[in-house]
Amino acid sequence: MFNTEATVGGGVVAKMKKDESFLGRLGGTLARKKKSKEVSDLHEEGKNAINAPMLPTGVDIHPEDTLLEENTERIMLDPTSRENLKFKDLLKVLIDWINSELEEDRIIVKDLEEDCYDGQVLQKLFEKLSGRKLNVAEVTQSEIGQKQKLQTVLEAVNELLRPHGWTIEWSVDSIHSKNLVAILYLLVALAMHFQAPIRLPEHVSVQVVVVKKREGILQTAVLIQFIDAFDTLLDHAPDKLNVVKTSLITFVNKHLNKLNLEVTELESQFADGVYLILLMGLLEDYFVPLYNFYLTPESFEQKVHNVSFAFELMQDGGLKKPKARPEDVVNLNLKSTLRVLYNLFTNYKNSE
Repeated sequence: MFNTEATVGGGVVAKMKKDESFLGRLGGTLARKKKSKEVSDLHEEGKNAINAPMLPTGVDIHPEDTLLEENTERIMLDPTSRENLKFKDLLKVLIDWINSELEEDRIIVKDLEEDCYDGQVLQKLFEKLSGRKLNVAEVTQSEIGQKQKLQTVLEAVNELLRPHGWTIEWSVDSIHSKNLVAILYLLVALAMHFQAPIRLPEHVSVQVVVVKKREGILQTAVLIQFIDAFDTLLDHAPDKLNVVKTSLITFVNKHLNKLNLEVTELESQFADGVYLILLMGLLEDYFVPLYNFYLTPESFEQKVHNVSFAFELMQDGGLKKPKARPEDVVNLNLKSTLRVLYNLFTNYKNSE
């Protein structure tokens, strides 16, 4: 929703007011009332953490938000990621999808962190998607009750997804502590498993700050995490990937069969660009002059020319420029080829 690989990098965490601190909001319940000496010690500990060697430069963390037990860690979303347009788009798509699914239950979700952490919305969503009723209390106000509900819901979700190859990127604690990245991983996985009628934005990445406490010293790291639909399929749901590939093959053959052509291998048969060009002509109902491309390309450069030309035809047809590079398609990169074909499928699936 989505590749879960994380790369250590640098980043700047924006300063926030005490009552708006993203560490406090996403990191779990914090003790706010401390004796003056404890507060002073905590500020000193935070100061040492910020100034400690081998930490990313520029990271500014409010000391009060770094109250951790020894050998524990906390993961927080860098607030700058919230301004990312693709990230905002992902949030909107998922919220609209949940509200559509739960319309009969008169449930309206406005904020994924605040509305999903207690398990109520996740319970209703899973029951609606799976058609399975869970044995949980309808309303739970206490933290213990909320975590018990979450445990039941997530066990049911994991039991369903794990046999299909999904990697579980969420937990009771991460969801209940309002870890938005974990919530997004869960929702994207559900949306893709149940083939939700939505289009998830591509190449969504977020920056998170990980704070760990080791031997009394706070250590921080800034990670980049990717929440990408095709990455998720390729890395965590091979069964679902095959379903998508089959759907795309059926779609392209529906049109290419008009020229007595047939595709059986997506990554290899589109690599020289010829089928892409012919497919665009069929979808847009025009003949592509043979002098515009290489019908039997032999060199790498000729194949790149063909794929680039196919991309131009897509843009002429009103589609956005493909995210993939022509070179990646020519090099048999499955993910890139799938992105291109899925974009065509989304826009022309009802074309005859």
